[in-house]
Amino acid sequence: MNFVLFENGSAGIGAGIGTVGGAGLVAGVVFFLIFVVVAYVAFRMLKRTAKLAIRMSIVGIILLVASIGTVLIWWSAASVSKTAHPPASRTR
Repeated sequence: MNFVLFENGSAGIGAGIGTVGGAGLVAGVVFFLIFVVVAYVAFRMLKRTAKLAIRMSIVGIILLVASIGTVLIWWSAASVSKTAHPPASRTR
């Protein structure tokens, strides 16, 4: 069984969750919540004009886009490279 080693030295899937930082996680959650509200509003607006199956499929598509977007935001925030340190200068 192969394990992926993360920068903090832990192994396994999801072991590097703490390295993402709060900003990426918060941005992903906010993005998802915005799309949940949009899905709810769309579901309510289509109440009289569309059948339940069509409304649910539209809401499902919106939530799918929200889930994919959340994962991409979280992944991009996690993949930000750390600032490179300048090379050590020689002392005489």
